[in-house]
Amino acid sequence: MAAILVVLGYLAGSIPSGLLLGRRAGIDVRRHGSGNIGATNVARSAGALLGVATLVADAAKGALPVLLARALDGRPAVATAAGVAAFVGHVYPVTLGFAGGKGVATALGVLLVISPLAVVSALIVFALTVLLTRYVSLGSILAAIAAPVAIAALGYPRSTLAAGVVMSTIIAVRHRENIARLWAGTEARFGVPKKQAAP
Repeated sequence: MAAILVVLGYLAGSIPSGLLLGRRAGIDVRRHGSGNIGATNVARSAGALLGVATLVADAAKGALPVLLARALDGRPAVATAAGVAAFVGHVYPVTLGFAGGKGVATALGVLLVISPLAVVSALIVFALTVLLTRYVSLGSILAAIAAPVAIAALGYPRSTLAAGVVMSTIIAVRHRENIARLWAGTEARFGVPKKQAAP
């Protein structure tokens, strides 16, 4: 049962929500903006409403496998594994040749179920970073780093901490191009035209 739940989690994560929602607006989001299928690029390419819908759908892909595993198996470690599998499915989906999103929203969905108090800390870090800098990528990276720190500080189980560290590391790696642009001062700021993005 545990193996089936993990596989189901991966398959759920592999559903390309942003791509499917972008197509409703007649747009292949992979050919616009950053080319990413996540909520930020969908919002930039297809409009804020579809961006929010993508955020919700991607978060649900992380949360629902955890809830299903809890209901059918009951062991916290299995539920956590199903959530991490969903996260991996989003980042490396079989449906898109293993080229998916950056995993922030799906990780959020997983953590909302397994460590909700840690999510509060991560969201505060994200909101403050974006408010002060308008860099969504920087907010995502710092929030991903903050999550496992909060998980450890709040005394969640080791399996939860391990999941937080794994997802945080993958999110940071998936943002490596953003990190390079941030360092170079060429990263786009959310809500600011490209010509004004660099200081």
